[in-house]
Amino acid sequence: MITIRHEKLTDIGAREALLDEAFGETRRRKTSERLREGRLPAEGLSFIAAERGRVVGTARLWRVRLASGQEALLLGPVAVAADCRGRGIGGALVRRALAEARKRGHGAVVLVGDAPYYGRFGFSSAKTGSLRLPGPFERGRLLALELVPAALDGARGLVRAAGPIASQPAVAAAA
Repeated sequence: MITIRHEKLTDIGAREALLDEAFGETRRRKTSERLREGRLPAEGLSFIAAERGRVVGTARLWRVRLASGQEALLLGPVAVAADCRGRGIGGALVRRALAEARKRGHGAVVLVGDAPYYGRFGFSSAKTGSLRLPGPFERGRLLALELVPAALDGARGLVRAAGPIASQPAVAAAA
């Protein structure tokens, strides 16, 4: 039985090991990481999938601001343990994260990911054509979902980190 819950401090080590397993050595070099490094995730928007006490999945949302002034959330990374893939855990994590973001009044979510996978949750590139990230990215993988209609109307320019800065001990604990 899979349980999806808010992340706890005691989950950090297992979450980091899961992300290392899922994304390998290059995970910290990804452009999306520039928007996360040194920041805390958005309050109440870090989730863990657990099975019999083991962390088997993770999804987190981060605050970002667009050059055109809109605030949004950045989804990612989303990861599931290799031996648990294909069971719908990733989808359940994404649905929980989006529902909670909507409940907390956030207007939009952006991500860099596979359009066929994230399209089923409503993500598309329809409003990301004038956005850019702080580093290289594949244009067709920059996707967005409006949680509030028209939240991304006129969205343009550089996507920047906007979340609270992590204290040094918190950054060290997360690494």
